Amino acid sequence: MSGDIANTQARAGRTSVYVLVATPLGHGGRGGIDRLMDAVREEARGGKIGPCDVRFAATRGQRSIWFSPLYLASFLSRMACLRARGLLDVVHINLSSHGSVRRKSIVARSARMLGVPYVVHLHGSRFQSFFDAADSGTQASVRQLFAGARRVIVLGSAWRTFVADRVPEAASRIVILANASQPLSRAPERQENVRILFLGQVGARKGVPDLIRALARLKDVAGWRATIAGDGDVAVAREQAQALGLSAHVTFPGWVGPEEARALLVSSDILVLPSFDENLPMSVIEGMSAGLAVVATPVGAVEDIVRNGETGLLVSPGNSDELADALRRLVADERLRHALGDAAQDFHRRNLEIGAYVVRLAKLWTEACR
Repeated sequence: MSGDIANTQARAGRTSVYVLVATPLGHGGRGGIDRLMDAVREEARGGKIGPCDVRFAATRGQRSIWFSPLYLASFLSRMACLRARGLLDVVHINLSSHGSVRRKSIVARSARMLGVPYVVHLHGSRFQSFFDAADSGTQASVRQLFAGARRVIVLGSAWRTFVADRVPEAASRIVILANASQPLSRAPERQENVRILFLGQVGARKGVPDLIRALARLKDVAGWRATIAGDGDVAVAREQAQALGLSAHVTFPGWVGPEEARALLVSSDILVLPSFDENLPMSVIEGMSAGLAVVATPVGAVEDIVRNGETGLLVSPGNSDELADALRRLVADERLRHALGDAAQDFHRRNLEIGAYVVRLAKLWTEACR
């Protein structure tokens, strides 16, 4: 109660709501949540989003994991200094799993000690498996983290159910806010080949070995090329593709920055992400923004935005035959590609654009201060 009173007094006589956002890697980070927070940062005009004055700071950083305690200490120090100056009303905590839970639990405890309300934003794709396998002490810490939050942001209905089941005392404060991105327009010129694009970490969790096996089943189909872009097990994936005779069909550019990613998106026709687990992947949202026909797996909150046969095609995780059939259909059927892509782009325009997202986010921050 005393923290709430102090918070109200600190804001007396001014209209701004001061927000500090805890990002994992920081500006330019390669994770999906860092890309989203960078987009939020770009939407802020002079650091302002509506009534909110927003600052961002990393808690893990982009250097070696050994430097993460320094980033965390710097974040905590900044939080305390801002609070002492009356320039902090709410902390936005982006939460994944494993090390992120340990760091963000410290941030939440510090916020409570300072009397600062906080919002938890759950984005980790492996959070459920992490929580269910964790020891009782870790689970208790996570429950306290969620229970103390003024708002718990999740990315879809499956995650709302999960958090409400594990932390019922937080159920009334759970809010679904799907990820968002800038609007994009696919290049109108007709290309010689249908372009298939994968954007993400190259490895088994994202289903890349299954994707390569599926593409090998398309070698008898003319007129397509694929790009598998991202960091991770790139050399292993390239060797698998070569062994299956796909060297002429598939390229591996490695990690691509935001501008290169946008260029790939607007020049592609199909976005594929055959993951085994996700929360709500940015690459699918960006593919929908560009009007690509999306092929994905029904994991995490993907089914909230990719509706099979309407805004994309859904295939079973790990089923390379099913994946190959879906890709074959899209390569062969231009009308289906365009129909799914147009529907996906329309869904993005109505539900997933960054402008409306930041307005909703600012509203949640303002509510958290009350």
